[in-house]
Amino acid sequence: MWADENPHATVESNFQLRFSVNMWYAVLDDQLIGPFILEVRLTGEAYLRFLQEELLRLLDDVPVNKRGRMYFQHDGAPPHFSREVRNFLNYRFPGRWIGRGGPHNWPARSPDLIPVDYCVWGWMKELVYSVKVRTRDALLARILDAADRIRNSERKLQRATRSVHNRAAACVAAGGGIFENQL
Repeated sequence: MWADENPHATVESNFQLRFSVNMWYAVLDDQLIGPFILEVRLTGEAYLRFLQEELLRLLDDVPVNKRGRMYFQHDGAPPHFSREVRNFLNYRFPGRWIGRGGPHNWPARSPDLIPVDYCVWGWMKELVYSVKVRTRDALLARILDAADRIRNSERKLQRATRSVHNRAAACVAAGGGIFENQL
């Protein structure tokens, strides 16, 4: 902070640095799926275990006809790219998953194209960090509370997912460049 009178002034922030949480969640139409708290050190083996043991349970509330048409998408994080994970996704979502090494590659550094990144993640962080969290348990409680609030905002979730088509068209029109100023 720059100041003429007190060069040692500080600004308090609600962000924490002492502990971390890995979580998985998804958006499908107007539905928030999850969150699921993953192991702190995520590996390909741990992510595969999540996909095999937890993902199907998390999708229980999704109608079968919708599950049969949905695509699974994740980013290019190393645990998502392990051979075992890709083999499982090829088996579970044949031709219907998006990610590094998959049947449909996802452009690197493109968080402006999916609702989880351009809408829900910021919304989640705003709710979680509106007060300072001092323990990992408090952080987990805030995450679960924020997820419930988001889950109960079906219209906002639906608007976010419906804007994918407009965002993709704007990205194509911009030749893959910056397009958010055109939305």
